Amino acid sequence: MLQNIPKILSPELLSVLCAMGHSDVIVLADGNFPVGAYAGEPGIQIVRADGHGIPALLDAILTLIPLDSYIDKPIRLMQKMDVDKDLEIAVWKDYEKIVRKHEKRGKKAIGHYDRFEFYEQAKKAYCIVYTGEEAVYANILLQKGVVK
Repeated sequence: MLQNIPKILSPELLSVLCAMGHSDVIVLADGNFPVGAYAGEPGIQIVRADGHGIPALLDAILTLIPLDSYIDKPIRLMQKMDVDKDLEIAVWKDYEKIVRKHEKRGKKAIGHYDRFEFYEQAKKAYCIVYTGEEAVYANILLQKGVVK
């Protein structure tokens, strides 16, 4: 056992976070994300976090890794489709609170990709964490910064 490590982080996920380098990307995928389509992509690791929601994982991960300070938007969310334009995405407010806690830029560090660009960027990720998150549009992409 280790001290001061959030218990929600599995040994497999801790290993991934430790191995990631500057500018590597990790995707926290909600339960609707087509993670199976990415299983064959070269270089992508898939880590399961069944039963865990993304906000708790995001908070734990940002406790251990910095976000990339060399880009404006090291966090990207999946933009809503036009058909869902009036849909309230409550989990995004949770993300903003968590990001403010760990990142001095706060909400300004968060950007969006349209749905299909998000999927394209996910193909380049170091790791996709498949969670039990039930909220729609809860997918989040994080770009790791330099540990100083």
